Amino acid sequence: MKSLDVVTFGEAMTLFIAEKAGPLHKIESFTRELAGAETNVAIGLARLGFKSGWASKVGSDAFGKFIMNRLAKENVNVEHVFTDERFPTGFQIKSKVVTGDPEVQYFRKGSAASFMGAKDFHEEYFSGARHLHMTGIPLAISEHTRDFAQTALSYMKELGRTVSFDPNLRPTLWSSKQEMIEVINQFAMKADYFLPGISEGEILTGYKSPRDIASFYLDKGVELVVIKLGEKGAYYKKSSEEGLVNPYEVKEVVDTVGAGDGFAVGVISGLLENLQIKESVLRGNAIGSMAVQFPGDNDGYPNRDQLMEFMKLPIQGVN
Repeated sequence: MKSLDVVTFGEAMTLFIAEKAGPLHKIESFTRELAGAETNVAIGLARLGFKSGWASKVGSDAFGKFIMNRLAKENVNVEHVFTDERFPTGFQIKSKVVTGDPEVQYFRKGSAASFMGAKDFHEEYFSGARHLHMTGIPLAISEHTRDFAQTALSYMKELGRTVSFDPNLRPTLWSSKQEMIEVINQFAMKADYFLPGISEGEILTGYKSPRDIASFYLDKGVELVVIKLGEKGAYYKKSSEEGLVNPYEVKEVVDTVGAGDGFAVGVISGLLENLQIKESVLRGNAIGSMAVQFPGDNDGYPNRDQLMEFMKLPIQGVN
């Protein structure tokens, strides 16, 4: 097993993006891409030069082969991805929009990834990584993936590794809103870095202000909370400091999907490089801003040179 900077896990799907705007049932041509919050983060970190790894299961089908080939091209380590002959790889289709968020339909129930449980966890793979990134999606997919998530979190905390957690709320995957809130918060409170969006923070805590949301988790032992505020930038708080980080200017928003994962890439990469928190959050804003200018979930994620060049551009509210 190779040593890694960051390891993550979850479900990847083949994504079909409509080539023209309009209702999905009327679209005849689609472009094939890769989708998955955790694979987005792994790809984004790899493009910045980090050694990232992703753990999962795929089916023995064309979609599974596509995912493996794509990740290999992105230099993401897939030694902990196993092929399951019994179940298929999930896929999704996404509309093209002129404004607003696209329509997304998922075909993932009973997928190979949904059967990845605690028995599939390989300690030697995860022990080679210095950071674990998690999202709330595996907690919702199935009992198997939730058990895997609990095993991974407990193991990495025992080793003293840092853990980041993005709730990535998917209400339709949960049996109830209350279960979603309880389970997500159980995991969030064990993370070192918690990265919710403002609306997610409101749902999970009942508070509306970023400061109150952050304080809720800091009081439970989380080291750092960074809250995504969309076009208003991001707010961060830890016990010793807090601040609002302004966003970069975006002339045209093409697709918002993947922006939050890009934001996580920026924050995690900065923290792993021991940048100041404000600098790390600014990097998150930059990659999120780059992401929304492209149609694919991770098409806009930069390499290091592209990121440094973009970060020379004006920041809103700053002369």
